[in-house]
Amino acid sequence: IKKMTLSLKHRGPDNTGIWIDRDNSIALGHQRLSILDLTAAGNQPMEFSDCKFVISFNGEIYNHVEIRKEIVRNSKKKINWSSNTDTETLIRAFEMWGTKETLKKCSGMFSIALWDKSRKVLTLARDRFGEKPLYFGWVNNNFVFASELKAIKKVESFQNSICKKALSQYLRVNYVPSPLSIYENIFKLLPGTFLEINNSIKNINQIKLNKYWPIENLIQKV
Repeated sequence: IKKMTLSLKHRGPDNTGIWIDRDNSIALGHQRLSILDLTAAGNQPMEFSDCKFVISFNGEIYNHVEIRKEIVRNSKKKINWSSNTDTETLIRAFEMWGTKETLKKCSGMFSIALWDKSRKVLTLARDRFGEKPLYFGWVNNNFVFASELKAIKKVESFQNSICKKALSQYLRVNYVPSPLSIYENIFKLLPGTFLEINNSIKNINQIKLNKYWPIENLIQKV
């Protein structure tokens, strides 16, 4: 996980954070680019003793101040905010409204990894238009995810072969269309989509992709 995380240091040079739960075989790594709240209070992966989630979040939530105010208005308990980051706003929002409703409220660019400590479920989510990248899949029967393929290739004994279907598409249209990647068993999460996975899921056919914001929403407004 350290090798995977450090391979993305060019994306976030300000802090390296790693969180590991060996009992549940889950690890999160994060390279931080400090934008909102430059203090250590904004370091990731982020968790709080009174919250069931751990989050690693890449991007920016443009309306996080409004979301934070809504959380304060609706919370049944006093929240002692630790930072001014949109990351903390997100983790509190997921606690209050759940995955789909929180994502529907978010205006911004992001890729999110969210671990639910009580349900033992990992959620991956991507912004409406896919501005922030997010790859996921299997290497040696281990589920992995990262912002770039180079991080996934740092997994020990990575030997995933070139995906012939993806290569064919690349030669035809000069890019690899989602959800394919250039490697077998590694995929790109579709924009406006989130997935949930636990230890019982072993392949892509068992994963349900959940649309929280279909492109039709924009077409209707136009």
